[in-house]
Amino acid sequence: MVPFQNHFEVMPHLSIKDVPPAWAEALRQRALQHHRSLQGELMAILEQALSAAPPRPAVTAAPEAGLRQGRKTLAQVRQALQARYPRPIEGQSSSVALIREARDSR
Repeated sequence: MVPFQNHFEVMPHLSIKDVPPAWAEALRQRALQHHRSLQGELMAILEQALSAAPPRPAVTAAPEAGLRQGRKTLAQVRQALQARYPRPIEGQSSSVALIREARDSR
């Protein structure tokens, strides 16, 4: 005889203490926008975060203009790309010309 097995998984309860009032209100507004309860919105946020790609580094406040660590401004991205690719590759066809040629060949 097979022993009785509980077919209901016991789900843990989580609690977050000392949530800043502005965060709590932002979460309530987000839940309203998505037509969910606060609990449902929090579950959706956790599900999305846990199913995403590899964990990202911890986010901390950066001193300049409210930017977060690990984020770059458009100017920083442009500067990095210009440093890596200072000028166009010589002797290569432009992508616009290649696309036009492919379209015209049909």
